Amino acid sequence: MIPIMSTLDNLEPKAVWKHFAALAAIPRASEKEAAAREYVLALAGRLRLESVQDPTGNVVVRKPARPERSGAVPAAIQGHLDMVCEKNEGTLHNFDTDPIRLVVDGDWLKADGTTLGADNGVGVAAALAVMESDTVAHGPLEFVFTVDEESGLTGASKFPGGLLKSKYFLNLDNEEEYTLCIGCAGGVNSVARRKIERRPAPSGEACRIKISGLAGGHSGVDIHRGRGNAVRILGRALLAVMDSLPLAIAEIQGGSKRNAIPREAFAVVVLDSALVPQLKSLLAAYAVEVEVDLGSFDPSLRVEVETAARPQQVIADADAVLIANMLASQHHGVLAMSPDVPGLVQTSTNLAIVDTKRGEVEISTSQRSSIESSKRAAARMVATVFELAGFAVKQSGDYPGWKPEPASDIVRKARAVHQEVLGRPPELIAMHAGLECGVIGEKYPGMQMISFGPHIVDVHSPSERIKISSVARFYCLLTGLLERL
Repeated sequence: MIPIMSTLDNLEPKAVWKHFAALAAIPRASEKEAAAREYVLALAGRLRLESVQDPTGNVVVRKPARPERSGAVPAAIQGHLDMVCEKNEGTLHNFDTDPIRLVVDGDWLKADGTTLGADNGVGVAAALAVMESDTVAHGPLEFVFTVDEESGLTGASKFPGGLLKSKYFLNLDNEEEYTLCIGCAGGVNSVARRKIERRPAPSGEACRIKISGLAGGHSGVDIHRGRGNAVRILGRALLAVMDSLPLAIAEIQGGSKRNAIPREAFAVVVLDSALVPQLKSLLAAYAVEVEVDLGSFDPSLRVEVETAARPQQVIADADAVLIANMLASQHHGVLAMSPDVPGLVQTSTNLAIVDTKRGEVEISTSQRSSIESSKRAAARMVATVFELAGFAVKQSGDYPGWKPEPASDIVRKARAVHQEVLGRPPELIAMHAGLECGVIGEKYPGMQMISFGPHIVDVHSPSERIKISSVARFYCLLTGLLERL
């Protein structure tokens, strides 16, 4: 393994990896993409290309056709500038200031203890490579760089209608090589809040119950893989302990992103020091039960008890029991599979975050479905369960899905180019995840869309990695398609 950025200089295609390395050095958390946007605008300026920035911070750059392609149909190439910022506990990294530390491991590129940002940095890098290329024989192009995709598709939601002139829209935010994505799910966030009472902490020893070691992943793409949810596991752990031991709960925290399956969660508890060995024994037995339940889907679960600083206050017992019950009982995972597309999740819900730091408990969830009515029904189900427990629920970030059009011109052309350039036909897929195609496409009736990309795994987690060799194939597909549109 070679954890030095300079090794990317030797990777092909050089134009793509050059821009990827530059983006990895630029902090670009959701809603904090200004420096990445300036990088794009600076390149457009050096190339003397027309650029437009909308009030939200999205950028469109226009590049004329090559002389021999002046009559070609205009096409847009799109990626999002922001990245999910997740790190392993104990990893020293400030996403607001620090560059991503890149690690080459054989044919894989990953980061040192954090998310890599290949989602969607590699798509943006490929677009920038085309932007500055003087060899790709393309028609008129519009390069679309959106902001705040990861936390709520904000840039796409506020993207203005009428700005783009393209007939074809190529989204570069797919993570499955040899596939063409032609549809996606819509989604909505459901956030529940309830005031909690606190009381002075009793005498005894403070301990931190920690759930970790889980794979996590994308709450859409990975929701069907049977991976553990740290927030739910913690809720059930607390119930298992409270059934047998008198303890007080001071704090419950878990998860960090609404669109990520939570990998870690913890609770600070106070109990008689003489009962700590029994606490550890109960949790060890509980961990065995969960390990059996998860099996090979998520084999690295850790349930640990650590010494903690003694809190001054704890959550009132009735509220603590209610929170634990809610975390253990609220649904997480697949609600329905598609009857039309084999293996595609149709509807799901993700129990994402719990936070008790203030004078209330806040629990964040998200629901997805490729069927609008099913999305609404899932959100209503989740809200009803919370409301029955005295929570107030606010739903936001609603975005539409993208209806597959397998017979469209762009799909037909992309399939032919895929066969010609890569020597095999692509698999047509739909994703159980929010793509900006659905949101932007709603504002441009008649625009034909596809999404494709290189091979990326474990996005939205510190295990995120990209297959290096797949990037060259991805770029060949992109440039080959642009030359034939």
